[in-house]
Amino acid sequence: MAQDYIPRLIEDEMKESYVDYAMSVITSRALPDVRDGLKPVHRRILYALHKMGMFHNKAYKKSARVVGEVLGKYHPHGDSAVYDSLVRMAQDFSLRYPLVDGQGNFGSVDGDRAAAMRYTENRLKKISSELLKDIEKETVNYRPNFDDSLKEPTVLPSAIPNLLINGSTGIAVGMATNIPPHNLSEVCDGVMAYIKNNDIGFNELFEHIKAPDFPTGGIICGTSGAKMAYRTGRGKVIVKAKTSFEDRKIIVHEIPYMVNKSTLLENIANLVKNGTIPFISDLRDESDRTGMRISIELKKNSDPDLVLNLLLKHTSLKNTFGIIFLSLHKGKPTVMNLKEMIKHFVNHRREVIIRRTKFDLNKSKERAHILNGLKKALDLIDPLVQLIKKAENVTVAREGLIKTYEFSEKQATAILEMKLQKLTSLETEKLMKEREELLVLIEKLKSILESSAKVDGIIVDELENIKKLYGDDRRTSLGEEEGAIEYEDLIKEEKVVVNVTNSGYIKQMPLEVYKVQKRGGKGVKGTGLKDEDFVNDIFVTSNLNQLLFFSNKGKVYWLKAYQLPIGSRYSKGKAIVNLLRLDKDEVINAVLPIQEFKDDQGVMICTKKGVVKKTSLTEFSKPRKGGIKAIGLKDDDDVVSVKLSGEGEQFIIATHSGNAVKFRENDVRNMGRTAYGVRGVMLGAEDYVVGMSRCSEGDCIFTITENGYGKRTNLEDYRLIKRGGKGVRNIIASPRNGKVVSTIVVEDSDELILMSEKGVVIRMRAGDI
Repeated sequence: MAQDYIPRLIEDEMKESYVDYAMSVITSRALPDVRDGLKPVHRRILYALHKMGMFHNKAYKKSARVVGEVLGKYHPHGDSAVYDSLVRMAQDFSLRYPLVDGQGNFGSVDGDRAAAMRYTENRLKKISSELLKDIEKETVNYRPNFDDSLKEPTVLPSAIPNLLINGSTGIAVGMATNIPPHNLSEVCDGVMAYIKNNDIGFNELFEHIKAPDFPTGGIICGTSGAKMAYRTGRGKVIVKAKTSFEDRKIIVHEIPYMVNKSTLLENIANLVKNGTIPFISDLRDESDRTGMRISIELKKNSDPDLVLNLLLKHTSLKNTFGIIFLSLHKGKPTVMNLKEMIKHFVNHRREVIIRRTKFDLNKSKERAHILNGLKKALDLIDPLVQLIKKAENVTVAREGLIKTYEFSEKQATAILEMKLQKLTSLETEKLMKEREELLVLIEKLKSILESSAKVDGIIVDELENIKKLYGDDRRTSLGEEEGAIEYEDLIKEEKVVVNVTNSGYIKQMPLEVYKVQKRGGKGVKGTGLKDEDFVNDIFVTSNLNQLLFFSNKGKVYWLKAYQLPIGSRYSKGKAIVNLLRLDKDEVINAVLPIQEFKDDQGVMICTKKGVVKKTSLTEFSKPRKGGIKAIGLKDDDDVVSVKLSGEGEQFIIATHSGNAVKFRENDVRNMGRTAYGVRGVMLGAEDYVVGMSRCSEGDCIFTITENGYGKRTNLEDYRLIKRGGKGVRNIIASPRNGKVVSTIVVEDSDELILMSEKGVVIRMRAGDI
């Protein structure tokens, strides 16, 4: 028995079959043609509707009938695939300019499916006539359908740049396309600008085509991503919802393209439930036939901007639309830029108009030929009538006209078919007038074929008319560039009190925890401390400010204030060593809150041995996890104080034994981060620096001693000297007072927060001392 199969290696068969499959998907299913912007299934649906006479001014017909027509004649695939494609072309939230006019349930932005095809009806939209116009004039090529019983167009004439105005999305094999929709008026302007100047630059095109225009509206955050796509064929745009604020409510009016509203609401509800967004008290979908409206009610005292930022970060209220301008050009998948897409569309329209003009010219010549024959016949009407009367049949009469009077076969047929009423003088005059008009038309059509400028002029005129008929305003607004939502955008700015203890614990608390009291008040518990620990630093700052941590070893580290642990009045906070990468035996001796790194500001550093150094603040503007060197130190020296420095400001260095040196900041020149610095104060035996303060005219110096005694001294009482001297007496370090613990600069209106070693806090006004 003969073999009816051919042995073959499976890897070879798979390679060849997979390539065939991939090419079939790429060219016949997933990718649109750059000329008409349609995939095969959409083109076949529109052509079938056209052949069925289902125009915009005709009656609707059942979708099942249309699907059957498409399946039976052009598209031998599943009925659901055809119906789903038909449904999408009718959805005004999927296509910027729908091509099918649907009647019935065609789905919704909530993700509801369309009703079954036996219930819905449809017909062509008016704008679809612009895609199909002149198709009967041999303007496009045809190919056999799947069973070779009919012909179908390989592309539609498409007077509108459909690929750009409606976009396309498709996943092929090894490639994908994602072309966003655009505004028709803008695209028409861009195409006309290209026709008038084929060498137009991208910047000029951007003046017309600014960015995508989505059917669901929204706001595009900047146009740089779109412009990149227009230049290279790839890019992305960030689209966010259009919202507004009402009484303790966030109202969503428009959502990004291709976002399911029901899924969005469900996602928001889950975020509220799991505590990610705890500020929402109620969520309602108040959308109706007049438009979309999602009402998000906020809890009392919630910050609407903060909640909106949380929603934009955690939900699809803000989406990224990736752009890939991939389409078929001459049957090959090609990534194109905006100018190339317009170029191919214009070339297609030029070809369509030339073919249409040739078709009209041929028809006009044929009609003129007939009219010439009829004119000749009218001049010879009597002998012609006699010839026809004597003829045995039509064939003999036709041959007699051709041989005797030299009529062509077509002219002879027209004469035999002419009614007797044409012999009246009025009808004769009409024929002559038609002949003269045809001769003018023929010359006009010839001139079009001879002039590419006239062809382009026709394209421009048609685009102007299309823009007038179907053009509308943008739905998607253009906003400012926005990057990814950072964690800081999700934090409400507020004043906090930062506590740093001597043992290296730190925490932040809201300023409202401490209530203002009179001098001598009992105070409130400010922190929980272990035995022998005490507060080393305490200050008020914004929770969004940068904190510079200066260690005793002369290094600087960075943290944002909101990164600090939030503690109660009774908690001790968290060990700084668990927040920063400190070296062994390294402790934080100064914390500097920074709102902005300014060029005209510096950092003044003072060490325990009286060395001072000034460095530009911008030297510390680039955070590094492991910290950087802020000052060069001798082996037995430590940093004790760090302050911001401005031009012309004064500083006071206070020593443990009660001396103080006041000097100008310009006495210390700017130095690099690793420099050692210069002498700031001359110290006695066993004396050391307890602190350095920045001061200005009108300030007072508040000094507090080991035994809890303090005084407030006017700045003018301290003599201004050069740095490096012993200074003047600040306070007597008697047994009653004790040695100096700290000094700070205060004004009468300032509030002081004092904390004992036991952790008891009192808050008072400086003016009460």
